[in-house]
Amino acid sequence: MSAAGEDRAWEILGTLKPEDVCRAASVTFDGASGAYVVPCFGMDFTVSPKDRAISSQAAGSAVLLTRLGDFFRLSMLWYLVSAKDIPCTGRPVKLQQVRGGDIFTKGSHILPLEKVAQKYGNNKDRFLQKGLSLGGESIPLADAALRLFPFPRVPVVMTLWSDDEEFPARADLLFDSTCDLQLPTDIIWSIAMMSVLIIL
Repeated sequence: MSAAGEDRAWEILGTLKPEDVCRAASVTFDGASGAYVVPCFGMDFTVSPKDRAISSQAAGSAVLLTRLGDFFRLSMLWYLVSAKDIPCTGRPVKLQQVRGGDIFTKGSHILPLEKVAQKYGNNKDRFLQKGLSLGGESIPLADAALRLFPFPRVPVVMTLWSDDEEFPARADLLFDSTCDLQLPTDIIWSIAMMSVLIIL
């Protein structure tokens, strides 16, 4: 699905007017290079429709370009062609509440949130530091919570509950309630997976 999905997105992106994409996706366009500049997790990425290439000089960008490349490229391209000029509501929803989100509870689509809980369940400061290093911000939810920005119009909230005598540590991922107006469900899942894995 991924290669065909990327090719199709590049095709569509090449037909769109830069000013329309910039307004809808809240990104910028460099006329000299013919490329979009898109912020993702606090880093700027250059997306060149002419060269069908995504690059970045930002420290830490290699994780997205290589290790998480499949999720990242698909998410980035479909964000640019699908995003709409709709403000976020600030109301977080669970993935299961997103249209078609029941797929997130099955098989290979289940997010590895238990790994986040295992890694940071006894160290919420480390969890917050990791999120801040990715351009996120601490928000007052759970025992610790981060608002991260995979893309300008698609913020995510990751919550962490530390383990205690009654319950083991747990983590959850929430999207703004507008996410399914912005993107197809499978791309929301791709962004969700990328957001969990980059924290690890």
